[in-house]
Amino acid sequence: MSEMTVSRVLRNRGDVSDATREKVLAAAKRLGYVPNKIAGALASQRVNLVAVVIPSLSNMVFPEVLTGISRVLEETDLQPVVGVTDYLPEKEEKVLYEMLSWRPSGVIVAGLEHSDAARAMLSAAGVPVVEVMDTDGQAVDAAVGISHRRAGREMANAILAAGYRRIGFMGTKLGLDHRARKRFEGFTEALAKGGVEIEDQEFYTDGSALAKGREMTAAMMKRSPELDFLYYSNDMIGAGGLLWLQEQGFDVPNRIGLAGFNDVQLLQGLPTKLATMDSCRQEIGRRAAEIILNRLNGEAAPEGKVELTPKINPGDTLRAR
Repeated sequence: MSEMTVSRVLRNRGDVSDATREKVLAAAKRLGYVPNKIAGALASQRVNLVAVVIPSLSNMVFPEVLTGISRVLEETDLQPVVGVTDYLPEKEEKVLYEMLSWRPSGVIVAGLEHSDAARAMLSAAGVPVVEVMDTDGQAVDAAVGISHRRAGREMANAILAAGYRRIGFMGTKLGLDHRARKRFEGFTEALAKGGVEIEDQEFYTDGSALAKGREMTAAMMKRSPELDFLYYSNDMIGAGGLLWLQEQGFDVPNRIGLAGFNDVQLLQGLPTKLATMDSCRQEIGRRAAEIILNRLNGEAAPEGKVELTPKINPGDTLRAR
């Protein structure tokens, strides 16, 4: 196959058979090839953009990561440009393909799990790549985050140390959110070491987190009224559960305790503070942007993984030990 034919396919020009086009596009995807949309005269340069690829803007976690990134970049010539994947691997591929075609100066992408095609694009990007939020896995280049398995284990140990034994879990569908899945794995592992198993669990995909928290908590307590602790995969459903329990007259945290994850600032105004764990969101964004800047300036920057240490905030819903 000639270079001219390959060029025609990749530029979507000329008369090329469907079979040939499919062969070229399959090979390009396998190799992580991304076309350069910058004009020929600028082909050797890069634009002053940092591609930031996140799964959601409605989840309060990621805007805080963006805040950390923006605060580092705001005094430079670099600007973050955001793409949203909705936790879908095929959408992440599409977002990366489009963003990398403009030759950004760096890439910050949430998570360590990617499709083969997305990983190939990141590996072939030729710019600093920082995966954020997670350190439980292999990084393409650099990673900044927390160990979610460790976070789950530490919360389980705190719950057991407070004397709770009959535990229910509520969260998002674990197949879509790898970080929630890892926390769940760490949580159940630590419980098992303490001789305890989760007695009930429920998962959701769509809808208002607060409303879902209320709904799932009501259903779980009806099914399993003997539960003495509820662990939620995030603070928002945990807050919904807390409101429902208080409305029903439950003694929190003596009759039943509960905890979430993320230490969402919005909930700090509630009269009863939910037990939670800080996921270091702004620091993750700041450290990721600093790695990009240092690499571009030829300065020393971490390679591999930078693991931050989250802390448990017991609030008012976890009994004192």
